[in-house]
Amino acid sequence: MSSPAPAGASPRPVRVLLVEDDDLMRRSFTVALERYGYEVRAAEDGLAGLELFRDEDFDLLILDVMLPALDGIGLCRRVRETSLVPILMMSARGEGLDVVAGLEAGADDYVVKPVDSYVLVARIRSLLRRATYPPVPAGGHPPAGAPTVDVLVFGDLAVDTAGMEVSVAGRPVALTPTELKLLLEFAAHPGVVLERHTLLRDVWEYGWDGDSRVVDLCVQRLRRKLGRERIETVRGFGYKLRR
Repeated sequence: MSSPAPAGASPRPVRVLLVEDDDLMRRSFTVALERYGYEVRAAEDGLAGLELFRDEDFDLLILDVMLPALDGIGLCRRVRETSLVPILMMSARGEGLDVVAGLEAGADDYVVKPVDSYVLVARIRSLLRRATYPPVPAGGHPPAGAPTVDVLVFGDLAVDTAGMEVSVAGRPVALTPTELKLLLEFAAHPGVVLERHTLLRDVWEYGWDGDSRVVDLCVQRLRRKLGRERIETVRGFGYKLRR
């Protein structure tokens, strides 16, 4: 992700890389996002998008699933080899398996086309808020004035809520903004079962109609990085972080 503007400087616009092969959609999304103040660079295939990503700094990527040369899933994997930049996938209706593959590859969220510009912008804003998620108090939300601890420890898992760093057995673990915010939610409520709809609301900022697959797949990614035993599935309810 790009560095913030220096103190005293005018805030620069958020830079978005849009990779979409449909010319009409690419142009319409670009115009709509620029109207909301975003700076957009667009590519029509996956390889061109990968080249732009490597040459320039972006705050967020929007990738269509079905792309020529290199599809959105492959592009997402290539990006995740070197970057934790927020990624939003776009899919056509009926491409459910592709959505799952995109989330497994490291995407943070997805939208289904056709999508209204205000819905797309809402998802972008949610992703960007996750990328600058503020520290959470240890153990949840204590009364005002109560002391807090910046580093939460669960066995050999350490979560630094001030520095936004995570380590396992002393080794740093790189998490995407969405993975980090999800872990922070678990760490703020250790041993408490968090239902999927609660996590959709608090992490992804969805309403009741959100797709719980994004929760399940993000939990899977956390387990791969932190260890499968860290987050326990409570069937029929949700997940909890073991104390």
